[in-house]
Amino acid sequence: MKYIIIGLGNYGHVLAEELSALGHEVIGADVSVGRVDSLKEKIATAFVIDATDEQALSVLPLNSVDVVIVAIGENFGASIRVVALLKQKKVQHIYARAIDAVHRSVLEAFELERILTPEEDAARGLVQLLEFGADMETFRVAPDYYVVKFTVPDKFIGYYANELNLDKEFGLKMLALKRAETLKNCLGVSYVEHNVLNELPENDQIQAGDQLVCYGRYKDFQKFWKAL
Repeated sequence: MKYIIIGLGNYGHVLAEELSALGHEVIGADVSVGRVDSLKEKIATAFVIDATDEQALSVLPLNSVDVVIVAIGENFGASIRVVALLKQKKVQHIYARAIDAVHRSVLEAFELERILTPEEDAARGLVQLLEFGADMETFRVAPDYYVVKFTVPDKFIGYYANELNLDKEFGLKMLALKRAETLKNCLGVSYVEHNVLNELPENDQIQAGDQLVCYGRYKDFQKFWKAL
């Protein structure tokens, strides 16, 4: 896919570098020469422009990429103006970063395809890590509902999958079980890979290193973790 990322600060820089490393074509834009220089060898191309200037913004191939991402965060006014100009130019797929609730509220008025809240997401992830004390990944489906992937607690090891009773006891629906498998790369170095078990036999026991993917309310995940 092709992306334009406007704003190459810490967030935009990592986003551009990672997308490019995955094989996507990334065009970066920033008012800072230093920021552009630090990325120009790692992405398809980068422009030193003031994206709040309508004529300067026209240099970018806005309507020939899949998504335009406004990664500006620290300059509220610049972020809003760039989004407004993109909407004026009828860019179809716009993602924009919001740094606080006010910023998000203003961006919501533009009816963007997606509003990104990396600071909020990172803070929430840290809270969950501190509260649950486990290695987990979360995806918020709605304000109160999450999909959570976590490594099975030690006390689950040896139980059959149908003995967990997560739904009846905690209101959590188990979506998948990922089985840990130790493999070796071409250099002979061992690494662990998790694969989804599409069919889960009733007599299949939970093993060390397995991961569960569950869906439910946040408060039910809290109740579940406190019961362990």
